[in-house]
Amino acid sequence: MRAVPEAGLGDEIDLPTPTRNPWWLLDSRRVLAVAAAMVALQMVVRGIVAFSGDFYWDDLILISRSGQYPALSGEFLFYDHDGHFMPAAFLAAWFATTVAPLTWAVPALMLLLLQLLASLAVLRVLRLLLGMRPIVLLPLAFYLFSPLTLPSFAWWAAGLNSLPMQIALAWVAGDAIRLCRTGRVRFAVSGSVVTALSLAFFEKSVLVPIVAFATVVLLFRLDGIERPLRSAWRRGRVLWIPLVAVTALWAAAYLYFTESRFVVPSPAQTVGLAHHGTSLGLVPTLLGGPWAWDRWPPSPPWATPPTVLVVLAWAVLLAALAWSLLCRKRTGAVWLALVAYVAASEAAMVLTRSGPGTAYELAQTLRYVADSAVVIAIGWALIVRAPRRENPRLRTPAALQKPERRAVVALALTVLFVVSSVWSTFTFVQRWRDNPTVDYLANARASLAANQGSPLLDQPVSIWVLLPVAYPHNTTSHIFAPLDERPEFGRSTNYLQLLDDSGRLIPAAVTSIRNIGQGPVPGCGYRVEDGATDIPLDGPLIDWEWTAQLNYFASADGTIEVGLSGSGPATDAVTVPVQAGLNQVFVRLFGPGTAVRVQPVTPGLALCVGAGPVGAVVPAAGSGS
Repeated sequence: MRAVPEAGLGDEIDLPTPTRNPWWLLDSRRVLAVAAAMVALQMVVRGIVAFSGDFYWDDLILISRSGQYPALSGEFLFYDHDGHFMPAAFLAAWFATTVAPLTWAVPALMLLLLQLLASLAVLRVLRLLLGMRPIVLLPLAFYLFSPLTLPSFAWWAAGLNSLPMQIALAWVAGDAIRLCRTGRVRFAVSGSVVTALSLAFFEKSVLVPIVAFATVVLLFRLDGIERPLRSAWRRGRVLWIPLVAVTALWAAAYLYFTESRFVVPSPAQTVGLAHHGTSLGLVPTLLGGPWAWDRWPPSPPWATPPTVLVVLAWAVLLAALAWSLLCRKRTGAVWLALVAYVAASEAAMVLTRSGPGTAYELAQTLRYVADSAVVIAIGWALIVRAPRRENPRLRTPAALQKPERRAVVALALTVLFVVSSVWSTFTFVQRWRDNPTVDYLANARASLAANQGSPLLDQPVSIWVLLPVAYPHNTTSHIFAPLDERPEFGRSTNYLQLLDDSGRLIPAAVTSIRNIGQGPVPGCGYRVEDGATDIPLDGPLIDWEWTAQLNYFASADGTIEVGLSGSGPATDAVTVPVQAGLNQVFVRLFGPGTAVRVQPVTPGLALCVGAGPVGAVVPAAGSGS
């Protein structure tokens, strides 16, 4: 007989030492080699996913902020991003934007690196729970290839939240096991640091200490240690106390810098989101689903599993529950812990994302339960580790009594799961590629680099790229600010252009919402010299963003100030350069008003201002858009 270390607290189990190792009995080195090959295969699959994507939605907000604020400023790091407190994610976005502005390769490599760290952390905790035995490859295969983590991986902004948390869930649980097993304080230091880092990426990482503690308690219970709760606290308190302190400090910062997004949803909406998130979202991924995805751009893809897969997945899940309860001791608590974690994730989604306009498909995007993949893998390992029940009525079927046959069945099921998952990944990529942002950004970069001569008036990007609710981060001056090769963005320009929905710069014109008339001075219109002159409009303007086309004749080169005025002073006046002779300039103005106020800044400058429109910027006639 040979002694093989059982993962966890250093217990050992005895395995027979065969004279020849059959193919199904892998030693620890072979298991490690297979595990490494599986991680490498995952990197290939996820690499294809990563480099098939591009920036999307919140990614552009991260880029916008990275180009507007200093990296170490409080305004940048502690921004309340839709309820997220994520200073480390902002720093990562700043780094990628600084190194290669609006270049997808850097975020893609960043996602792959984070995924590799998460996969290695999961392998480590599974090894600690099960040892390097062949059975460890099954929960590892689930984590590596399950589509459950796919949508949050492909989306850079979501990955910067989810992947560090996945790393922390596995790593801190592993540190807790090692600490309780060896008593070495370095595992408490490592676990505390990793937890703090994960909290800096994603507020949901507040669950990391809870998962680590629950893992140790369940492990003690499965191993028959008396008073597992008290034992887990006593053996690991050098880790638990710092984790409580770290979490408390983080909670104070979170509450200070963010506003509550919690809402009380209706019972119908709660049930609907929970059903869509569980039956149509998470459960089919247990079999490698959903196989199919749908999308309404600019929304992200969501899972659309066929009914047969949903029914089959629930049947397999219930069968696994029945098997574990009948054949393994003390596994009920593991299942309760898994259900509690998934329920907590879905409750957080319901309480922060519910509203009159919330579609149930939101729950099918899977990103709100992506980190459950780590917890499910740990739970699977705990169930496998549990001692068998001695029940003569629960015998292994005759067809599976031989080890080689069990190995063949396990291998076949694993291959089927991986194939199913890869197919779901392939269909996801097809939907994820349907991203208008890709062509828009590519065309915009080329157009801006080729037209650096004249300033551009700021404008929102296409609504297919970012909706107006993201203002001001949906504006061209914010998104393209990090680029080196681009024109200046200003409040005035002598050549009016705009980016169309494809991202190409095209000639533009001003619609006639209100108009400047011909003026009282024959051959001049409105004469402007020696002070401010209010040029009346043919009707009032509401408080909004307007563009005025000033057709003028200037006596010399110089500058003027332009603003909107009514009965009081001009609002938001802007300094505008003018050129001698007959010219025109387009000026962006904000606010209400009944007149355009023009005032020379350059001494001795005189202008004649003729008729012209004040309104919104639209494609010019014949521009092809």
